[in-house]
Amino acid sequence: MKLLCINQSRDRVSHKWLQQWLRAVPVLLKRPKLAKKELVVVFVDSGEMKRLNNLYRQKNYATDVLSFEAAEESCVGELVICLPVVRAQSKRTGLSTRGELGYMIVHGVLHLLGHDHEEPAKEAKMFALQDKLYGELERKIGLR
Repeated sequence: MKLLCINQSRDRVSHKWLQQWLRAVPVLLKRPKLAKKELVVVFVDSGEMKRLNNLYRQKNYATDVLSFEAAEESCVGELVICLPVVRAQSKRTGLSTRGELGYMIVHGVLHLLGHDHEEPAKEAKMFALQDKLYGELERKIGLR
């Protein structure tokens, strides 16, 4: 996937690592057409994420990642990520901040591809695929 990264937060993100991570996803999913599509990733602070989560999901808190469907065929969609929430989650999950970010990227991309976790069976399927992809990406690309 081609990356369009917009950073509206104070946090720094390795564009190079993120691009490598995203280029591998279509290969691992065996979906070569995805490689030609663009993915927009926007990093925001906690206040903006809380506003967006409230506006689109009627949840009055900052969340880790929101996914928005693409308006154009050439785009997979848009992920909005809140690094302060990702950083806090990494402390609970035991992953590094970059590891948690990678996990949320995979999670968001799977949502954009039509997966959800609203029902127990769908949740089990989505999280199994998410864990598998994350493990393969960590092994192939790494977290550095």
